[in-house]
Amino acid sequence: MTKTVLIAEDEPHIVELLTFLLEREGYAVTAAADGEAALTVLANTTPDLAVLDVMMPKQSGFDVLREARNDPRHKDLPIIILTARGQTRDRETAIEMGADAFIAKPFSNQDVLATLRRLGA
Repeated sequence: MTKTVLIAEDEPHIVELLTFLLEREGYAVTAAADGEAALTVLANTTPDLAVLDVMMPKQSGFDVLREARNDPRHKDLPIIILTARGQTRDRETAIEMGADAFIAKPFSNQDVLATLRRLGA
């Protein structure tokens, strides 16, 4: 069965890159351009993994992460936080909030794929 990945990212070129990369590897991708849209996707589906950008319109990736961890259906969902802000505090916040991994932009395609595989997706 095909595994599904939610990409919540407001930069279209990053969504396009990640979608191409993941679909080439056999994943089905659903994209959300802001935190509110990501929460709508999570309310209606159960992806196998989520990639959340921290800085998005309407609600941040941290907001989506918090909501996902408070929802019994998604409390164990593997979540990768993706951000251009590679600061130590952001990494600590993500892990404290329940993220499974943290990837700083710019990222390598191989790092993204290795992280997905490590998380079982």
